[in-house]
Amino acid sequence: MTVDAAGIVLSHNEQAVALLAQVGVGVLLEDVAPTWLVEAHRQHVGGTRQKPSAWVDGRISGQRVKALAGPGVDGTVTWWLVGDGAPAGVPRERARAALLQELSSELPAALNVEDCAAVIVQWAARHLAHTAVLVGEGDGRSFPVTRCTTEGPTAQKRITLDPEQLPGLAEALQGLPAVSSCWIDPHEVPAWALPEAFTGGVSEIGSVAVVPLPGHGAPTGCLILMRHRQEAPFTAAEESFAQLFAARAGAALSIARSHVRQAHITDVLTRDLLPPELGRVHGVSFSGRYRAAATDERIGGDFYDLYPADTPEAETVAVLGDVCGKGLEAAVTAGKVRTTLQALVPFAADHTRVLTLLNRALLASQQAPFVTMVLVTVVRHHAEVRLRITSAGHPAPLVVRATGQVEETRTVGTLVGAFADLEFETAEVALGPGETCLLYSDGITEARGGPLGDVMFSEDRLRTVLAQCAGMPVEAVTERVQMVVAQWVREGRHDDMAVLAIGSAP
Repeated sequence: MTVDAAGIVLSHNEQAVALLAQVGVGVLLEDVAPTWLVEAHRQHVGGTRQKPSAWVDGRISGQRVKALAGPGVDGTVTWWLVGDGAPAGVPRERARAALLQELSSELPAALNVEDCAAVIVQWAARHLAHTAVLVGEGDGRSFPVTRCTTEGPTAQKRITLDPEQLPGLAEALQGLPAVSSCWIDPHEVPAWALPEAFTGGVSEIGSVAVVPLPGHGAPTGCLILMRHRQEAPFTAAEESFAQLFAARAGAALSIARSHVRQAHITDVLTRDLLPPELGRVHGVSFSGRYRAAATDERIGGDFYDLYPADTPEAETVAVLGDVCGKGLEAAVTAGKVRTTLQALVPFAADHTRVLTLLNRALLASQQAPFVTMVLVTVVRHHAEVRLRITSAGHPAPLVVRATGQVEETRTVGTLVGAFADLEFETAEVALGPGETCLLYSDGITEARGGPLGDVMFSEDRLRTVLAQCAGMPVEAVTERVQMVVAQWVREGRHDDMAVLAIGSAP
């Protein structure tokens, strides 16, 4: 079919009549062809800055058609129209099956509900109708609405609406069967569903289909499909295919919503398992750093905690520990230990009593593994920070003096949760201005790295790093230790690593 720059058909063959029944020499293309083909012709003859695509596609009488533009002389364009209408409809069914398979492959990647809704309306506008509107699950008054047209971008907004405004919408949102498009008056489409492309309002709409989106056990919303009045109305076959499309889309939306709910639940459950924010308490500075064994995890078996005293004269309690194991299970056990310790804080003046009670609680739990830890009670007395430190099978803390000398605290004890009989030796340490006591887990000293990745970081290297931190604030000490160990390990495997520094606040 050859058309001039003014949009007048100059010639055509018999095959063109099979697709465009009213085509004829001398008629306007816009009177016999769908909007997508008319717009494509205008782009080719309108002299736009960007070179238009030679191929365009759309629907003609419910049939998917591809059109190839062949520029001629004097601004004419010869359009070669290729339809999929085989007598038995086999190519069309194959194309639809391929479309559903491609849709099913793309949708699972959109685990965000908004992204998933955007993909659905984009596909629907491209393959089912000129405009697609997705109305999601709402609270009865407001609903998330995602709209898309073949010409414009996707728009998402939460809208207050009455589902009764559009026939079939309220039923679709409840998961009831779709209402046939022939029973829906396009003039009843509410304003909130109209995209900007419909400049003439509802008068531009030719047909409307409302299709429910079934989910896993509950409806996930509905899809509103709209076509221009120049386009052919929905056929029964197209409505049936739209329902197949909606089934795939609804399942994907259901999965996305389930993923969001699970992510929220995980966030709530892990919130209390994360290391706490540390700072100054009654003239004493605390700083902690934590790195889980797995790069994609935020929690693990190492932990530290702080229980501030009510008054400056009372002792603040700090603890750093290491639960046997890694990952989520170890983190859950660490959470139980932290919860139990919080309940035992009133007895913290007696370290042995606290650790003994914790030991009994862990032994009473059938699934709890053993725990190593360091319990510290801290109080500031004039310019000094006085600490009482008790190790329960854990590496003894190191003290960095203002001179750069590094000392090991003299404390030993039995690990918790493994034996009924326990023994502990508590050390007393006084810190002057610029001096720091560092608690650390064995994930620091046993971290393997170096040139070949097989050498432990060791306590000697840790002492060397700490000697260089003399006089530094506790925040700088923990950051320095974490940075040096990270450089040592690089991308190699390592255990959970935790450090907790205590010093005098300026």
